[in-house]
Amino acid sequence: MPSADSPQWQEKATDFLQTSGVKLKEAGHSAGTFVGEVAKDAKVNVTDVAEKVGSAVKSRWSVFQQPSTRHAMQERLITAAATTGMLFRRGLSETKDKVVVGKTKVEEVAKITAQKSKTLLTDIERWQKGVASTDVFGVPIEITVQRQQSTTPIPIILRRCADSLILSGLNSQELFKAQGDKRVIRQLVSLYNQDPSASLPDGVTSIEVAALMKCYIASLPEPLTTFELYNDIRNARSSIHVMRNILKKLPTVNYMTLELVTALLLRVSQKSLVNKMDARSLAMELAPIIMWQKGQRPEHYEQFWNQPSKPNSQANTDSASNYTALDMLAEDNESLDVSSSIPLDDGIPVDFCAIEVIQCLIEHHNAIFTDANETVW
Repeated sequence: MPSADSPQWQEKATDFLQTSGVKLKEAGHSAGTFVGEVAKDAKVNVTDVAEKVGSAVKSRWSVFQQPSTRHAMQERLITAAATTGMLFRRGLSETKDKVVVGKTKVEEVAKITAQKSKTLLTDIERWQKGVASTDVFGVPIEITVQRQQSTTPIPIILRRCADSLILSGLNSQELFKAQGDKRVIRQLVSLYNQDPSASLPDGVTSIEVAALMKCYIASLPEPLTTFELYNDIRNARSSIHVMRNILKKLPTVNYMTLELVTALLLRVSQKSLVNKMDARSLAMELAPIIMWQKGQRPEHYEQFWNQPSKPNSQANTDSASNYTALDMLAEDNESLDVSSSIPLDDGIPVDFCAIEVIQCLIEHHNAIFTDANETVW
C-alpha cells in the first residue's frame, strides 16, 4: 500500500476529491430540481449544500497536504503503533504468568476429564456392541447369579458388601441411612458393572458400602419380594408362621438374598446404641427398595447406576437404550454430606405395611428363615 507521502497516492486522492466535488454539484443540481418540485415549501438549495460539502472536503484535504499536518499525523500513527505494541507485549506477558499459575489446576481437570471419558467410552462401546454381559445393576437378580457361576445363589456384590460391613462397619452412625459421596458410589457402580467379582477398593467407607447395597437392590427390575407375592407377604406381617410359609414361595435366589440382607440388618440393629439404627429405622430405609408394587419403584436411586432397568429381562441383558451418557459427566464437584438421608418415598406415598414387613423380617429373622442356609459371620 502506498505511503501518505507517495506522490502517486497524493495525485490519486486529489483527482478523486476534485471529481467528487463536480459530481456532488451535479447531483445537487439534479436533486435540487426534483426536491424543489416535490417540496417547494422546504426552500432548501441543495446545490449550495453540495458546494459547501465539496468545499469542506477540499479544505480538509488541503490541510492534510500541508507538511506540518502530515508530520503530526505520522507522529500520531507512530505513537499509536508503539503504544499498541507495548500493550500487546504486556498482555502476552500477563497471559503467560496466568498460564503458569493455573497449570496445576488445568492438569487436575484434564486428569479427571480423561478418566471420566475413558469410563464413558468403555461403557458406550460395550452397550453399542450388545456385549454388556457383565453388568449387574439394572439386571434381573437371577441372571446375575447365573453369570457369576457360584454355588451360592446370592449376588457377589451383596456378599462382599455384607462381609465388609460385618468386619468393620457395624458401629458407623446412621448406617443405611446416610448417603455418602455420590461420586464414590458412581465409581463403585461402574467398577462392579465391569467386574462383578471385584473387591471393594481401599478407602471406601462403610457408609458408601451400605449405600452401594441399597443402590443394587433398588436397581433390580423386580423387588426381592416379587410382584406376585406382594399382597400375600403384606398380609402375613402379623404372623411369623404365615410369613415363613409365604416366603418359601419366593424363587431361591430371591429367598436366599433376602435372608442375607435381613441377617445383616439384624446385626446392624444389635448395635443400635452406637450406630443409631434400630430395626424400625432400618426398615424405614430398606422397605421402599425391597418391597414395592409395579409403578411405584423409588426413582431416586437411578442417579447412581448406569443402565436403567426395563420390564423385560432380555432387554436388561443386552441393551441400555435409556442410558444418558451425560449422566457420567455431570456433577463433577458434587459431594454430599454423609449425614444427608435418602428420601423415603421419592414422590410416592410411604408404604407403612411394607415397613412393618421388613421390620418383622429383621426382628424375627432367625425364626422366619429356619430352614435356610443361614448366613454365618
